[in-house]
Amino acid sequence: MPFRAGEPVAPATAEAHIRTWLAQCVVGLNLCPFARPLLGSERLRIAICNATQPDALRTVFLQELDLLQRCGEEEIATTLLAFPAALGDFHDYLDFLDEAQALLAEAGLEGVVQLASFHPRYLFAGEAADAPGHYSNRSPYPLIHLLREESLTRALADGADPEQIPARNIATLEEIGVAALERRWRDMFGDS
Repeated sequence: MPFRAGEPVAPATAEAHIRTWLAQCVVGLNLCPFARPLLGSERLRIAICNATQPDALRTVFLQELDLLQRCGEEEIATTLLAFPAALGDFHDYLDFLDEAQALLAEAGLEGVVQLASFHPRYLFAGEAADAPGHYSNRSPYPLIHLLREESLTRALADGADPEQIPARNIATLEEIGVAALERRWRDMFGDS
């Protein structure tokens, strides 16, 4: 996994890691049926924040939220905001995610923008630490996905059954198994 807590990563390198993860895991394993059309699109914004201080993380999150609102969907469809140098502890990440959700609500954007969470050490509550299902939300860096609710609603109207996605992902990941998933990560990112 490329993530090392507290170490900034060159934005181009971090973006390359994220694009590899999207292509080989998210799309390659069909973990998100909505990701494929945006994979190579310029409308997919990947923002890299190498800040480490909480105030700076909040500022960058709000800037990305503002940018998404100022730009039309034809310009920026969705944003992945990655934090390579911060939030390495999963619980710290969850605290920041709660804060980001509160900032979203304060901005009056609930129902307009939805946040999805991904982290290198993602763990679903109530699941065994070695459960393969955790890999559905594991990413090369801590990141928050800012999704436009309107585009998500349109995608769901095209026949996707969102209630089945988590169960299908778990079945796919269990079939692959943790050892093979870990091998996949090493092949993508090395032993770091």
